Amino acid sequence: MTDYSIALWSFNLGRAPGSVAALAGQIEEGVKRAADAGARLLILPEYLVECCLAFKPEGLPPEEEMSFLAAVGTELVPLIRHLPQKHGVSMLAGTMPVKTARGITNTAVLLTADGRNIRQDKLSLTPFEQSADTWHLTPGTALRVFELDGLKMAILICLDVEMPALSSLLAGHGVDLLLVPSMTEKPSGYYRVFGCARARAVELMCAVAVCGVVGTSRGTTQNDTNFSGAALYLPCEEEFGHTGVAADISPTGGAGGEEPFLVATVPFQQLRDLRSGAAEVWPGAWSADHVLVSAD
Repeated sequence: MTDYSIALWSFNLGRAPGSVAALAGQIEEGVKRAADAGARLLILPEYLVECCLAFKPEGLPPEEEMSFLAAVGTELVPLIRHLPQKHGVSMLAGTMPVKTARGITNTAVLLTADGRNIRQDKLSLTPFEQSADTWHLTPGTALRVFELDGLKMAILICLDVEMPALSSLLAGHGVDLLLVPSMTEKPSGYYRVFGCARARAVELMCAVAVCGVVGTSRGTTQNDTNFSGAALYLPCEEEFGHTGVAADISPTGGAGGEEPFLVATVPFQQLRDLRSGAAEVWPGAWSADHVLVSAD
């Protein structure tokens, strides 16, 4: 195997399932679609479970939404954890609030076809996510590099991919594929996340897969709009057509029910060859540890 097929699904929150079981059924539809397209991995976006605010308890205050959605996630995972093995497609089931001893985290849940449950907490939270008046989340403290289907991967959630410091921590680990689930309210947020994802592909000489939720959840009190798309980025090398864009679907607000679904191929063997010295100018895991900053 020299290439690896993935699917990215920019889930529309306007689907408004009537129950957690209904959401599980909707997710299986996407897993089947990815399997039919020959994908080995399906990537779903950040805060996918917010669509379940459609059946939140009446009168639920905004500051209790995360606890409600954490309960949704606890119920959802057992309902979908068999899907990767059933269909032969590993699945990043978006992110969801998770209650921990430190507080509630925003956590990506990757369920693999070989039966693992791999989790990654969001490390750099937005001011809104941290506010005690709204979601009051707790940031993660560890960045995990893992192997799946012979590829080395890591997950950076939305704002995390905008942080060069996290990219520097990954440098030298030989990551083949970086997974970036996101939620962005406006075009400005979309272009920040997707633009920084392209930069990470150049810096790490790896593939970066990014997708975000679109549409509006019925019952939301916080996110009246969500604007995003789906893309697979590669380093800007001649072998990949110079631009760094392997495949993408234009962003949308999802108001008309749009729901980008992208199937793309990661040429991981070519990426490894480039990291081994075949790249045009890439200096490797460059640390700048010999550079001093002077301020006059």
